[in-house]
Amino acid sequence: MRKMQDPSSKFIKVRCSNCKNEQIIFGKPSSKINCLVCSTSLADTTGGKGKIKTQILEVLE
Repeated sequence: MRKMQDPSSKFIKVRCSNCKNEQIIFGKPSSKINCLVCSTSLADTTGGKGKIKTQILEVLE
């Protein structure tokens, strides 16, 4: 039997506040997420929904 994905789990498109790089991240990260260009922290793990530290552009379905 195939396990279904949690419907509240979403991918989020964010923009780095430092270098303006756009990046897609998971809304419930299991580790700290940094910008791929400048290494600025974009999100921290909280044990559930991540704490997003930058501008959210779009929530992807």
